[in-house]
Amino acid sequence: MVLADLARVLALEVRCHSHPWTRGNFMDALAAGYLAELRLDRQGDLLGLCVAMRGVEETHLLNLAVAPEQQRRGHGLDMLTGLAMQCRARGDAALWLEAREGNRPALALYRRFGFTEVSRRRAYYPAGLQREDAVVMSLALRAGPAIQAAQAGQSGAGHALD
Repeated sequence: MVLADLARVLALEVRCHSHPWTRGNFMDALAAGYLAELRLDRQGDLLGLCVAMRGVEETHLLNLAVAPEQQRRGHGLDMLTGLAMQCRARGDAALWLEAREGNRPALALYRRFGFTEVSRRRAYYPAGLQREDAVVMSLALRAGPAIQAAQAGQSGAGHALD
């Protein structure tokens, strides 16, 4: 992802999230050197995006989005697999994320991939007049079946979401 991509990134973002990132959020992520990747089809159309912040021996997934009409086709799983493999290759011990408690498809994907719930951040996300909990999840990268299967070319095991 580069600055020139932001118009189409923002168009996707507003279709995927009830409280989408702003242009400034994406610009800040790019300026900070966060891992920011796009998933494109053969024609160059945007299917999804992934933004992650690297830390000391860990990475935090900040944003994973797949175009609504492309969901349940393995794109999220493939982006997650690619991110986890990069993190593992760099020596990270864990990959972290948080997701809205009500985002059941995302939570199902993360659980199938091997993430486990670590804690909750009460009333973390805005949700209309109320607030919604964030489910904090972690994936151990130094050992785990999801990463081993992906490296063996068997990432299709998680494609039950297709």
